[in-house]
Amino acid sequence: MRLTLAIHPIEELRFGEATRLDGTTLAIDQEELRRLLLADGGLESVDLEVVRPGERCRFGAVFDVVEPRAKEPADGADFPGILGPLRLAGRGTTHVLRGAAVSVIQDGSAFGRVIEMSGAAGEASPYSRLHHLVVVPHPRASLPRRALMRALRVASLKAAVYLAKAALGQEASTYEVYECGGPAESATPGVPRLAYIGQIHSFQMVAEPDEPIFYGSNTIGMAPAALHPNEWLDGAIVSSYFNLGVETYFYQNHPIINELYRWQEEGKVLLTGTVATMAASDNRDRERNSMIAAALAKWNLAADAVVLTKYGGGAPHADMGLTARYCEELGIRTVVQVSDMSTDRSAESALLFNYPEVDAIVNVGRGDTLQWVAPEVERVIAASAGAAASLASLERLTAGSVCGVTGQQGLSRLRSFVY
Repeated sequence: MRLTLAIHPIEELRFGEATRLDGTTLAIDQEELRRLLLADGGLESVDLEVVRPGERCRFGAVFDVVEPRAKEPADGADFPGILGPLRLAGRGTTHVLRGAAVSVIQDGSAFGRVIEMSGAAGEASPYSRLHHLVVVPHPRASLPRRALMRALRVASLKAAVYLAKAALGQEASTYEVYECGGPAESATPGVPRLAYIGQIHSFQMVAEPDEPIFYGSNTIGMAPAALHPNEWLDGAIVSSYFNLGVETYFYQNHPIINELYRWQEEGKVLLTGTVATMAASDNRDRERNSMIAAALAKWNLAADAVVLTKYGGGAPHADMGLTARYCEELGIRTVVQVSDMSTDRSAESALLFNYPEVDAIVNVGRGDTLQWVAPEVERVIAASAGAAASLASLERLTAGSVCGVTGQQGLSRLRSFVY
């Protein structure tokens, strides 16, 4: 399966009379975009702001960050199962506004994550280098929570596709082609066949009945599924409402899948595929999911080695460890990536799996161990006056509270060292 990303670099976002891409400048028609976002009836109003790289600005709480992308009309659907009809993602041509992002914020959050555009915290986050269209939705007061969250999700994706459609019909600056050999292709002698097993949600965080995560599904009852790597990159998977540092932007630019593709281009590996899985809520489901994921990697993807990542702490940690152990028992070598999401559970997390054969471990650190003095900002963007006042008065920022600084699945500019 072949996916072509048509890359249109963005060096300026601004509001204008019509939405139009002129070279590296994207003008946005505010009123047309507002009408689009309000059409579903779930939002009372919506505010739009443009934030530039290096600006002394802070905004949050962040619901999600999405890179503007739009499919060629004949090549599939945009975010299939959510915005568009169910079509296989990962094929054809997708236009990308590289250097731009749609960032949706909400009033308050269980995690209270922000985007910091300046200072040391900003330097540590890849999001500070992007031009952001910040979408501030104001839902109708009577909206139940599940409808509210759905409205935020749909608004984030609609806005991203709306911006990217300005690139349709234009010649891209560059083209990136993604195509993996698959398990049926003969590998070069001495070149290992690699696969990726990634959790996309955890049953510890109960999904809303109509929460779209995987091709529009809320993943309830999901068993591990073999996916082409391109499906991750092209809208088949979006962030959960509890994104735990895994924004949709991350899936669109999946650092591990992109790295494996780079290794394949260099002749170091053959990328044979991926497995999307869930962290279970009980031991029986954990055994089942781990067994199926390992079997898919062995018998469907013919992998010599796999990279595994998790989604959250506790049960996801245990699921990933058990999956890796099953892979090792089948003769598949493993590397797992771990993190400690909380401030006091590092020892507990380490004991959630302790298998001698799972001995290649990458630790991306904890969100509380690195802190900065919050820089003074000239602009704060929030969904309410109270939230804005709280953001403006922040004195310190932790790595875990700033989007893009720490990530369980590799989207980070930081390295950990053992002294």
